[in-house]
Amino acid sequence: MNLIETINLKKIYSLGETEVHALDNVSIKIKPGEFVAIMGPSGSGKSTFMNVIGCLDEPTSGHYLLDGIDVSKMERDALAQIRNKKIGFVFQGFNLLSRTSALENVEVPMLYNNTSPKERSEKARQALKSLGLEGREHHHPNQLSGGQQQRVAIARALVNDAPLLLADEPTGNLDTKTSVEIMELFVRLNEENRITIVLVTHEKDIAAFSKRTIKFLDGKVVSDERSLR
Repeated sequence: MNLIETINLKKIYSLGETEVHALDNVSIKIKPGEFVAIMGPSGSGKSTFMNVIGCLDEPTSGHYLLDGIDVSKMERDALAQIRNKKIGFVFQGFNLLSRTSALENVEVPMLYNNTSPKERSEKARQALKSLGLEGREHHHPNQLSGGQQQRVAIARALVNDAPLLLADEPTGNLDTKTSVEIMELFVRLNEENRITIVLVTHEKDIAAFSKRTIKFLDGKVVSDERSLR
């Protein structure tokens, strides 16, 4: 079974009297355990595609099946549950809560699924430890480097054992050395933990870490290539 399957996905925005086809009949299948990079220039549709498969936006028409479930027309509350259970998000700007510790940031997704405080703390500590942040649990974001902040964000994305990790320009605010470290971490998570990763990037060097690259242009898929890595 595919983890992600989109069928004739369309997303149309109205700008005055003009219709913008952000997604134009996009059909893509991604199997569990794949590592896919989504590329394309600004306005190509890659970010809209990520928003749809992340259940943050709904398509104008077409279908989106996540783990075999058609989530295209689900109500907001149902989508929120799906996001919390099935999807972890990593963003360019880290999106950490500035006044809370690394540990508390990682605990956030578990606040919505009735996890006990003790279990929340234990799982968050383990997630941070697995990403090399043992001893940094009580540091606030402004006490951490950019790479460490992104690792906290990745720990938060993984703490609910979601099978799908969506990363939107995750190295955009990092220097080259730290970017490579974060991408090597993604490779390890994909290969050792079998986590499915879909990553948006405009950098070929970053996309090269993936096993498959899908390129968008004008809302359409123009190429879909697998690497030999």
